[in-house]
Amino acid sequence: MSLLKIAGGHVVDPANGVDGVADLWIEDGRVIPSPADPSTRPDQTIDARGDIVMPAGVDIHCHIAGPKVNGARSMRPEEPRRAGFMHRSEIGRSGTLGSVPSSFSTGAKYAGLGYGTAVDAAIAPFAARHTHHELADTPIIDKAFLILMGNNHYVMERIRDGDRERLRAYLAWILGASKAYGVKVVNAGGVETWKQGKGNVSTLDDVVPGFEVTPRGILTELARTVDEMGLPHPVHVHGQNLGLPGNADSTIELMTALDGHRAHLAHIQFHSYGGDLRTMDSQVGRLADYINTHRSLTVDVGQVMFGETTSMTADGAVGQFLRKVTGRKWLSHDVELETGCGVVPITYEDKNAVHALQWAIGLEWFLRVDDPWRIALSTDHPNGGSFLAYPQIIALLMDRGRRAEALAKLPAKVRDRCPLGDLPREYSLNEIAIITRAGPARMLGMTHKGHLGPGADGDVTIYRPDSDKERMFSLPRYLIKGGQVVLDDGDLRESADGSLLHVAPERDGLAEAEIADWFNHRSSIRFANYGMGDDEVANTRRVEVGGGS
Repeated sequence: MSLLKIAGGHVVDPANGVDGVADLWIEDGRVIPSPADPSTRPDQTIDARGDIVMPAGVDIHCHIAGPKVNGARSMRPEEPRRAGFMHRSEIGRSGTLGSVPSSFSTGAKYAGLGYGTAVDAAIAPFAARHTHHELADTPIIDKAFLILMGNNHYVMERIRDGDRERLRAYLAWILGASKAYGVKVVNAGGVETWKQGKGNVSTLDDVVPGFEVTPRGILTELARTVDEMGLPHPVHVHGQNLGLPGNADSTIELMTALDGHRAHLAHIQFHSYGGDLRTMDSQVGRLADYINTHRSLTVDVGQVMFGETTSMTADGAVGQFLRKVTGRKWLSHDVELETGCGVVPITYEDKNAVHALQWAIGLEWFLRVDDPWRIALSTDHPNGGSFLAYPQIIALLMDRGRRAEALAKLPAKVRDRCPLGDLPREYSLNEIAIITRAGPARMLGMTHKGHLGPGADGDVTIYRPDSDKERMFSLPRYLIKGGQVVLDDGDLRESADGSLLHVAPERDGLAEAEIADWFNHRSSIRFANYGMGDDEVANTRRVEVGGGS
């Protein structure tokens, strides 16, 4: 048994309404109430007087493992030469840096920012086994992933047939077999259409060739099924027409179609444009108004940051489009029966009016959504930029003057087409703790994350107050992970393994017999070899359907 006391810090814990000086006690990796006996002696005490104490960060949407991430690493040998390396130390090995860091570097760098949990938002179930091996190699942070279902052949056939029972049975089986956390939909039906060489879908009512279903049907049936199953995280949606001028109309259509269901809309910045290639402008106002008045929907931003990065997406059509736009090298990959992907290097330039407008639109989203519990910080790492840019984004949100200085350096048409400069809102520390910690944890249904109440994971970040908020959030004083100090005054002290968070819904054995027959006739992997056993996945932690862990 180990007992840690964090003494006298300014605790910012929005989920529990705490914003003031308090002691925090952690026993055997979990937060506990302050001992009733004043003579209780902890095994270790951290003097946090004058410091800011928050739950460790939770990244709701990133891409850190799996075939597309490794494809990007292989395709971009120039990255470590540009960005450098993490060198071997007493507690860790070397690793590459850049927009697609190595697995070890990913865990270490998240910890270095005060983050304790990250969710990979797009893994093909077919690739789950490989993904688990890679996540096991990503130290310190807890991990989870969402599986891609929006272009899955079995899913589309069951929706076409109106067979809701087998759709539910399939989701329960594949979530359990892959040890995933939730369901992701990427360009519903559009990826399959593109893979057939028949263009893309552009509206929710286009018909997917060969399956006689529509994107609307796929989205609403998966959202309904996820709700009925009581999964902790709602259906996680990457909409249509990502990155295209005028796509705000299809985003409103998507929001309306999902009304009445829980849903999380990913990287919403990339779906918020009006006009055409010559007149592209921000449509955040009307989209944020919809979010503000429909509480079943949440968003993460997908903030664009200037510099070199790598686009990687399960939306193969977007990968092809970016390849045409940038003229750079390109990787495209098909995953049988499930999805595809595209990987393209990209450089966001502050002198490029479109890129600058994307930057401004992302910040506008943060300032337009009234309730910070409904919006989460993300860069869609690495699509809009690296997660290492989070401190810079936080500083922009907390300082209107800093935003104005940055905006003044951008092309004039950006100020004409996006009202960012007219928005005076500045985020408080409490609101920053919501969008980086408490809010993402609540959206994910991770009741043990994002707060510091009794029973919470002992994942804590301690910051020294600094008027320079970018510096403050770049250099936490401590990261405590599961009650263990892993970061001490910027130095990584431990590289212990984090947990793999997953769900295991109740399964239907009779339905699975039919699923197995379908699977064995269609897939190159047999049904019996598809699932992951507990002994094959390191440090698993089951999150109960309906809440709890």
